[in-house]
Amino acid sequence: MELRSDGESEAEGVALMERLSDHPTGSIFSNFNRRLQILDDLFSEISYSFNLIKKYWGAKELVMMAFCVSGFILGTWDLGIGEISSGGDYDRWGIMGDESGFLHMKDLALIVSLLSLICWLGFVVMLWNSYPIMRENMLYLLIGMGFILFGFIRAHAENPDFPTEAGLKSWTWVIIANLILLFLSTFVVRRAVVETRDIHVQRKHAHPDPRVVDRAWKDHSLFAWSSAIAIWIVFLNISFWSSTHSIAPSPGDLDFSFSLVLIHILTGIIATFLLLIIVWFPEFMLGATEARIQSSRAREVSGEEVQAKKVEQGKCPVCNQNTIATMDEEGKITIPCEIEGCRGKGIVGSDCKECDSKIPTRLVCVNCGSNTPVGGHFGRVEAW
Repeated sequence: MELRSDGESEAEGVALMERLSDHPTGSIFSNFNRRLQILDDLFSEISYSFNLIKKYWGAKELVMMAFCVSGFILGTWDLGIGEISSGGDYDRWGIMGDESGFLHMKDLALIVSLLSLICWLGFVVMLWNSYPIMRENMLYLLIGMGFILFGFIRAHAENPDFPTEAGLKSWTWVIIANLILLFLSTFVVRRAVVETRDIHVQRKHAHPDPRVVDRAWKDHSLFAWSSAIAIWIVFLNISFWSSTHSIAPSPGDLDFSFSLVLIHILTGIIATFLLLIIVWFPEFMLGATEARIQSSRAREVSGEEVQAKKVEQGKCPVCNQNTIATMDEEGKITIPCEIEGCRGKGIVGSDCKECDSKIPTRLVCVNCGSNTPVGGHFGRVEAW
């Protein structure tokens, strides 16, 4: 992590922040089956993310969530008004114009609707101003949300009881809207964040010791963040479905359900909370070192050269002769196995891929005969 949300420097943040690689990982699922270790890793990362939220979220994030909750409550408030539960005047519709349905609502309904719009406008403006390097990706997510809402509106226009007895035409709107959101959130936003993370780790955390590089990759894991996108899409669909379903029937047939409204509010608040995390976390992780978050292809189109670090050949620190050690673009050092007759190789300190013997951490130079640590074959590392 390179920048705290309150703007403290990297050095101050490192001193105060626990690293993901230091966060304890449980064994609840792996005790049943080793293949379930991925679930233990996921829940450990989620726990770590919530620790970061508790530690680094401040008044700004609380205000944004207050805008969100107020927007939902004001937008669905109908007690003492009856505008929503009655179905309104179905002869009037639209927002603009003297005969628009929006301007012919009851006075109190119009007031709470305008206040709700102000809250949502405040939320979006704060989100835009608070996380500058995620602005482009935030816009993609908001566009995707608009498609989901439009899809459910069209589906309920075709069949007010959707999804009950819904035909292919009604389902088509929802499926296409979700495919658009999946494309924007996964193939655009997630790809941009992951590839920017990869470039960041390769550039900023390169080190001759592969253990340091492995720790950097773990510290910059996006497993829980990627899962948050999937969960966000699910809650977003539930929220928009419940809201459109509650008012879809014609006024004469409308049996207004406050339980659906409650589902809409609760799932909508959770979805907005997840959206805030999705936008905040990459900014928190990369905000101090990256000008923008883009995919590698987008960087090429914009004219920014993306140079992947080439495989580096090791050199003896004594005589400067090339050695058999190599370091890949991720900083992992590989040498051939020293067991006679074995043609395998492996990362220093790990097991050989062929004979399972231990790969040594020291290497003998064939030119001068010096026996030195393998990490020393890739430049000198300062002591502090």
